[in-house]
Amino acid sequence: MRAVVLGGTGHVGTFLVPRLVEAGYDVTVVSRGNRQPYRRNAAWGAVRRVAIDRAAAEQAGTFTQQVLDLEPDVLVDAICYRLESAVQLVEALRGKVQHYLFVGSIWVHGHSVAVPTPEDQPRHPFGDYGKQKAAIEDYLLDQTRRYGFPATVLHPGHIVGPGWMPINPAGNLNPQVFERLARGEELALPHLGLETLHHVHADDVAQACLCALSHWSAAVGQSFHVVSPAALTLRGYAEQVAGWFGQTARLQLLPWEEWRQGVSEQDAALTWDHIAHSPNCSIAKAQRLIGYQPRYTSLQAIYEAVDVMIAQGGINAPRLGA
Repeated sequence: MRAVVLGGTGHVGTFLVPRLVEAGYDVTVVSRGNRQPYRRNAAWGAVRRVAIDRAAAEQAGTFTQQVLDLEPDVLVDAICYRLESAVQLVEALRGKVQHYLFVGSIWVHGHSVAVPTPEDQPRHPFGDYGKQKAAIEDYLLDQTRRYGFPATVLHPGHIVGPGWMPINPAGNLNPQVFERLARGEELALPHLGLETLHHVHADDVAQACLCALSHWSAAVGQSFHVVSPAALTLRGYAEQVAGWFGQTARLQLLPWEEWRQGVSEQDAALTWDHIAHSPNCSIAKAQRLIGYQPRYTSLQAIYEAVDVMIAQGGINAPRLGA
């Protein structure tokens, strides 16, 4: 079986590609440049690397043929963000691929109604990213119903892994949030700190891809949440991180307008995006139909990522467990 992974050196691909190789797939990775995966693995020695700039190739009208030339039996698409990109690719692949896995996002839901949120809950996506991912999902599942196109949609949460900064307890990517908690300094959080984040380790997303491939009949035409077993509140997350460093979290809870005045516009925008969504998603469907069993809780995944960021100098704090 030939597996082609679009965006295979990114967060998910770092863990997915070795899993595919170990499962016996002949793997080709398509990426824009020559970036190395976040974690070394000997399995990469058996992988074919192909450089394609998707945006440029789509604009030139050559992308779909370049993908078809790779003769995929399985295609994992981790870099599709626009409906027109999906339409272009699906029309070319129809009847020529056995399984198409699309990496979506839990942002397709917008705000939650009941939690934990199931996949079939009525949706209210907002923001271009969430609306586009939702539109792509609707299109793919419609293609399955109408034409039998073998699509499966996986919706990860906030992807976490060694080598990049996790979304922090304030809902943004500022390393100073972790540093303040490590020093026992006061940290301001918006509202009551009860908004939620739902992380997932990148290797668990990779696991879900393999689960979908090995449960083809149950996975085709379906979408699945791919997250950790439970979401975290901002406040609970901050308290746990402080405890990793032997500290007690000193939290100041502020109304949104007051809180945003103390941070950068970039941090405020990212925090607002996260707390306005406040995801808390169910994995019951993925567990039942494709056997997904996440290895990492949110905190376990974040702990690993934070410790690596400290070792790499991205967070100025003592090593965890030292």
